[in-house]
Amino acid sequence: MDTGDLKIISASVRKDIIKMLGLAGSGHPGGSLSSVELLVSLYFNHMKFNPKNPYDPDRDYFVLSKGHVCPVLYAVLAQLECITADELCTLRKAGSRLQGHPAKDKELPGIEIATGSLGYGLSIGAGIAAGMKQLNRNNRTYVLMGDGEQQEGSVWEAAMSASHYKLNNLCAIIDDNGLQIDGQTKNVMNIEPLADKYKSFGWHVIEIDGHNLDEIDAAYSKAKEEKEKPTAIIAKTIKGKGVSFMENLAEWHGKAPSKEQVEKAFAEIDASIKR
Repeated sequence: MDTGDLKIISASVRKDIIKMLGLAGSGHPGGSLSSVELLVSLYFNHMKFNPKNPYDPDRDYFVLSKGHVCPVLYAVLAQLECITADELCTLRKAGSRLQGHPAKDKELPGIEIATGSLGYGLSIGAGIAAGMKQLNRNNRTYVLMGDGEQQEGSVWEAAMSASHYKLNNLCAIIDDNGLQIDGQTKNVMNIEPLADKYKSFGWHVIEIDGHNLDEIDAAYSKAKEEKEKPTAIIAKTIKGKGVSFMENLAEWHGKAPSKEQVEKAFAEIDASIKR
């Protein structure tokens, strides 16, 4: 799809995120909104994923390591018609397949693994990528992580392992919005210089604007061209992107909007499409 189409899909995804969280009365808008373009570009232009056959053995794998931002994944899967509009309204409800963190036991197409506790998604992704290598398969594995998640030691064990085994079929996507639940990442535990750290671990590193669809598209293409190393795409983003009263505020890490705020957010998102 071209950039214009992806922008329209991204706006729809943002509205679904806000709607879901407003109805649920709880959840995580900030990091969901900052990841929108990263997932829209991935699912619609780069990842091998057939909504009509989601468990195709030739599919690419996606691991949502920062599981609390599952609303963005659910919204993207809804755009692909894996989830209905009505089911989106069941987020966090008893018995719903749309739990507050991805649940594999709910048999929801597109959910490869249950996630929630931060820091182990990259290890899972590296394991899948290594398995595909051993089977001589061409499947790729993508892992979306948060910047605060980079404070976990297990991330760096996985990074070391992925480089050692030359997992060029592994792509880590880091949503670098500078904020985590307790405030600015640099104040909680500074992760910089992040790009240099991944490079020192033997990774191919690409730094981009995580809301620029052209840059995102180019980064995914470059990752697929890499023959020797795993790739880390460090995407500079804005927490709460697209909703002015949520942008760059840690308080929106895990707080649902009120009915009035939902309406205000919808108006802003609709206006952004017309510009």
